[in-house]
Amino acid sequence: MKPLIPSHRDKRRYLLLQGKGLKKNVIYAIKEFTGILGLSESNPVWIKNNILSVERKSLDKVKASFAVFHEKIEVLKVSGTLKGLSS
Repeated sequence: MKPLIPSHRDKRRYLLLQGKGLKKNVIYAIKEFTGILGLSESNPVWIKNNILSVERKSLDKVKASFAVFHEKIEVLKVSGTLKGLSS
């Protein structure tokens, strides 16, 4: 299978999060705010315990869902690369 050209690859953003019960609450917050379709568009993937990867187009919706969620989920930093989060 041929590799994808760069314009067809997923453009992802990495979020450094802080909060309580992140693994459970993040998915629930996105689903509650944007619904099942918004959850599938954002395609959240856990990289580490507190680093979440989402699609670039749905970044604003994901951040808004954390803002209105009843548990405190804080976005400390957003980056286009994992290396950008560590510095």
